[in-house]
Amino acid sequence: MIHSTQIRVFRAPTPSVIMAAPQTPEQQELAELIVSALNLEGIDPQGIDPDAALFGSGLGLDSIDALELALEISKRYGVQLKADDEDNKRIFASLRALSDYVQQKRAA
Repeated sequence: MIHSTQIRVFRAPTPSVIMAAPQTPEQQELAELIVSALNLEGIDPQGIDPDAALFGSGLGLDSIDALELALEISKRYGVQLKADDEDNKRIFASLRALSDYVQQKRAA
C-alpha cells in the first residue's frame, strides 16, 4: 500500500512583525498586496509593523518572494523594481521603506 504525503507550507507571524506603529493608508494597501500576492496564510496585513524587516527575522520573505512582489508592484503601481538594483536591500528593508519608494516613483 502506497501513501502520499502532502506538505503544507505556511508562515506564522514572528514577534517582530506584531504591529508597533500605525500604518499609513499607502502602507496598508501595500501590506494587503504583499499578503495576497504571496499567499501569506495567517498573516493579517494590518498587523505588519511598517518598520519590521520584510526578510529574515521579520516577515520571513525570501528572494523568490521579492521577485513575485516586484512583479505585482509593477502591475498595480507601474513602478519597476529591477533585480540588479544596488538599492534593493534598502528598498525592501521594511514595509515603510518599500511604500515610500513606491510612492516616490509614482509621484515622479
